[in-house]
Amino acid sequence: MVYGNTRHEVLAVVFQVRGLDVTSAPAAGAVTPQLNVLLWERAQNPERGAWSLPGGRLRDDEDLVTSVRRQLAEKVDLQELAHLEQLAVFSDPGRMPGPRTVASTFLGLVPSPATPELPSDTRWHPVDAPPAMAFDHGPMVAHAQARLVAKMSYTNIGFALAPTEFALSTLRDIYEAALGYQVDATNLQRVLTRRKVISRTGTTAQSGRSGGRPAALYRFTESRLRITDEFAAFRPPGESRLDS
Repeated sequence: MVYGNTRHEVLAVVFQVRGLDVTSAPAAGAVTPQLNVLLWERAQNPERGAWSLPGGRLRDDEDLVTSVRRQLAEKVDLQELAHLEQLAVFSDPGRMPGPRTVASTFLGLVPSPATPELPSDTRWHPVDAPPAMAFDHGPMVAHAQARLVAKMSYTNIGFALAPTEFALSTLRDIYEAALGYQVDATNLQRVLTRRKVISRTGTTAQSGRSGGRPAALYRFTESRLRITDEFAAFRPPGESRLDS
C-alpha cells in the first residue's frame, strides 16, 4: 500500500514478434523476425520527445490489472493481448521528477500475425535497437525481456506469441526472436512435443512457389500459461543442449 503524497502508476512492457512470415516458404529477402516492444513518444515535458511505455496513473477505484488493461485499450487501442502478468515494482525515489511515483510493471504479449491499429505517436521498436527512452523505462524493458526468456524455457508461454496454427519453421523463428539466439527446429519440436506443449493439427501448409512437400502444421495444446518443466533452461548453441 502506498501512503501520503506518493503516486502510483502502472506501465506495460508489450512484446510482439514482428516480421514473422507465417507461410511455409518465406520469400527471398524476407525480413528477419524480431522481438519488438510497444512505445509511445512523449509530447510534453519532462522528457519530451523520448519514448515511453504505455500506461499511467492508477485510479483510486481500480486495481492494477484493471488499470493496465484500461490504459492499453484507451491510450494505444491495444486489445489483442494473449498474455498479461505483473512483473515488478520500481520505487527509487528519484526515478522521475516531481512527486514521488512508484511504478508497477506488467508483461504483455501480442500474438503474430495480429496487426493492432496504433495512434500516430505509438510504434513498435526492435528490442535490440531501442530508441532513447524516458526515465527508467529502459531497465523495465530489459527486466521484462529477461522474464520472457526465462519463461520460454520452463513454460508454454510461446502460445502468446504464435499464430493459431504454424509450421515448425515459424515456431523456430518465434523462439529465436524471443530468446535472442539460433534454435534447431527439429530439436525444438521434439522437446515441446515431449512436454505436450504442441501437437499436430493433421493439416499442412500451402506449398510455396518452389513446390516441395507441404509442411505439417502444429498448434499449442493450451492457451493458458502453465509450467512444463520447472528445471528446464534453454541455452544458446555451444553452451548445452536445448532440453538441458
